[in-house]
Amino acid sequence: MTPAEAERYLLSLELFGMRFGLDRMRRLMTTLGHPERQFESIHVVGTNGKSSTVRMIAAILDHHGVRTGSYLSPHLVSFTERIRIGDHDLEPPAFAAAVARAAHAAELVDRSLAGDDRVTQFEALTAAAYSELARREVDVAVIEAGLGGRYDATNVIPSRVQVLTSVGLEHTRWLGPTIDDIATEKLDVVQPGGTLVLGADLHPDAVKRAETVAGERAARVVFAGVDPGVPVAALGAFQRRNFELARTAVEAYLGRLEPAAVRDAAESVRIPGRLQIVGQEPLTLLDGAHNPDGIGALAESLPAITAEHHPVVAVVSILDDKDAAGMLARLLPHCDATVFTSSQNPRALPPPTLQSLSRQLHGPPSEIVPAARDAVRRARELAGASGIVIATGSIYLVADLLAPAHRRRASML
Repeated sequence: MTPAEAERYLLSLELFGMRFGLDRMRRLMTTLGHPERQFESIHVVGTNGKSSTVRMIAAILDHHGVRTGSYLSPHLVSFTERIRIGDHDLEPPAFAAAVARAAHAAELVDRSLAGDDRVTQFEALTAAAYSELARREVDVAVIEAGLGGRYDATNVIPSRVQVLTSVGLEHTRWLGPTIDDIATEKLDVVQPGGTLVLGADLHPDAVKRAETVAGERAARVVFAGVDPGVPVAALGAFQRRNFELARTAVEAYLGRLEPAAVRDAAESVRIPGRLQIVGQEPLTLLDGAHNPDGIGALAESLPAITAEHHPVVAVVSILDDKDAAGMLARLLPHCDATVFTSSQNPRALPPPTLQSLSRQLHGPPSEIVPAARDAVRRARELAGASGIVIATGSIYLVADLLAPAHRRRASML
């Protein structure tokens, strides 16, 4: 497989959508020789903050001299971003080879399945990741769950440490209608005798459920603090909390920490797509917050970032399965103007719908610019050299803005 062929193969699997259950994944692991058992692992679940926390855990481990790999989702520009060795995305030829191994295994598994059951895109990606992480002989892999935990494809690893970042009311159609329901699904990744690390801002219902699950599985519970006590290069107060959570998880895994290694990791780690600076005069940021809690974390960080930049102009696109009104209610009070646009994802809400919601919420003056890049250009005009532009509301909007203009369509899953 070439890298282009690997991408086409993965995109072709979107036809099968999301299918929960671990039977296909377990068959893939058996077919591949159980790569998931050939490295130790830290499993990260939660509603928000997973990718940032995974990158931070990996950075801290790496600075302690541990050979580390990681698996993240979704990606912004290239599928290769999902599998990392140390501080680097997987090289395209190596990624293609990993996908080829997973595709061959998937072909064999598909033959054994009944009816129209098939290996999904996320399962193939996860199998490719575990295969490559084993081939690279990493000491520990930091694994981000996709959706939930119980039936998520990643949940075939015998992780030593499990991390719950946050729990919010998202994906209720699949995970249940309450915080307790959603926490229960995510916490199924807790292993007997494992160590469960909890984020500082967890809902009380999630904490209660975590303590219950840990008690049932004889797992140790560790609570992260709110601040790591070192400078963190990634922008945003929420990233300081994420780094403290990552620091606590690594301490739980290693049993001790070297202060210099923690400081070096905090100064070096960067998080693509979260308050990522992509332009100056006006300061232009991309942030993939895509639910009310994510927007709330962004809004909390804005005063410190916008103190020297006025006006504040937001470029916004939101998918149709998100709480758009809840997101706008948290974002708009911090904005002087808004430009509503659309990502290439077919589930993006029409910009007029977002503008109507904004008016109902008594939001600031707004415009509609359908094409995302044109929307950012217009926002920069409105902001002027001394202002600030923030593009947010959807990871797919951020992906469209970071990707080369000639890129083929991105994955929708």
